[in-house]
Amino acid sequence: MDFKNITRPALALAICLMWMADTALADSATARTKGQPNITGVWERYPSPFPEGVTAFDDIPPPGNGPDLKEPYASQWRAQEAKRKAALDAGTPLVDASTRCLPEGMPTIMQAIYPIQILQTPGQITVLAELFMQTRRVYLDQPFPAPDDLAPSYYGFSSAHWHGTTLVVETRGIRKDIQFFEIPHGDAMTIAEHYRLIKPNRLRVDISIEDPEYLNTPYSFTYEYKRNDKYRISEYVCDHRLDVINSDGTVSLGVK
Repeated sequence: MDFKNITRPALALAICLMWMADTALADSATARTKGQPNITGVWERYPSPFPEGVTAFDDIPPPGNGPDLKEPYASQWRAQEAKRKAALDAGTPLVDASTRCLPEGMPTIMQAIYPIQILQTPGQITVLAELFMQTRRVYLDQPFPAPDDLAPSYYGFSSAHWHGTTLVVETRGIRKDIQFFEIPHGDAMTIAEHYRLIKPNRLRVDISIEDPEYLNTPYSFTYEYKRNDKYRISEYVCDHRLDVINSDGTVSLGVK
């Protein structure tokens, strides 16, 4: 709006209308979040995602006892785990998504190797991960697209609703090449999450993965986080200038 050529009464009216519009938006935001727990903030895994004695990403074990995979997928997955561990012990780790600077996708982003930030706004929950500067969007009270319109992606499509003080999220449409601890999955995989504040600054997320093609039973586990209001998410540009991907699929350090 050009305020230079506007009369004082008209200017006053314009300012009043703008204020009313801003107030309406604020009131709408308050109404839509009234009574809901405040999960906005920077969150760190608690306890640390690194078990005692573990310092490398590749050494972190899958949560719980791992997935209850059908055969032959169970044997194939265990063989791949053994191969990766042997390569790591030999000092020649295998190439993975991190080596290629690819996003973690779902549900790996929720593992929170580095802190994550959750933004709770009307109609959407946004998860910002420090690692690789990833962004995940969760849409509140939105239907899933038709199957033909749900293009597979790193984070899939996440639809959520509040059930009392619990945020219930369902995610579909994860790309088959995006794997959590290299666990294979099919197109029909769904991920259910239940977010609960168990203390003012402690967040619990119960995760359950269902996949009729690959899993005998749902793969369920829990992550907990503590809020850290003093931490600021830093820029994390994935630029592995010293990582050399060898022809045999291993990774070594050097200068490209």
